[in-house]
Amino acid sequence: MYHLSTFVDDLNEIIKGCQKGKPASQKVLYDLFAPKMYGVCLQYCQDRTEAEDCLQEGFIKVFTNIKKYRFEGSFEGWVRRIMVNTTIESFRKKKPETSLEDVTLVKLEDEPVEEEAASISEDDIFEMINELPPKYKMVFNLYAIEGFSHKEIAKILDISEGTSKSNLSRARNWIKNRITEKSGKKQNVV
Repeated sequence: MYHLSTFVDDLNEIIKGCQKGKPASQKVLYDLFAPKMYGVCLQYCQDRTEAEDCLQEGFIKVFTNIKKYRFEGSFEGWVRRIMVNTTIESFRKKKPETSLEDVTLVKLEDEPVEEEAASISEDDIFEMINELPPKYKMVFNLYAIEGFSHKEIAKILDISEGTSKSNLSRARNWIKNRITEKSGKKQNVV
């Protein structure tokens, strides 16, 4: 049986090898973390190609900065932060052209969507989040997944706090609308 302490010791040795620039250690580290970090990149990117580009750019940054890692705290958390920052940089460079007015939103009644959401799979929810317009998706993920405040998001994305709040609200409404549509389709089929 493989114990966590053995894994941590092995991981520390792999990290030390990367700090020395050993290609074999870099490959092992990449193979260990790439699948999970690709998932992180997908949360923030509009498509798989963009996520792959961010993943590669993120790992370049990991290997460039790995000497700065001091074996304090979670290494996975350190790598994740680099990946999230890389996707944010990519987002800023692109400055999505989609304005708030360009997206048609359906105003939902103040009815709870909990029952409808219960019939939607986790994969469907992830797909809905992935389909959000870029500005909404970035704010939604930074707020709901990373736990940033609107003030922090405003600073990160160089927008106002009001815009951050508005984008989050619109993202939530967009997702609620999709849940309603999807659960309605399921009910009509049955």
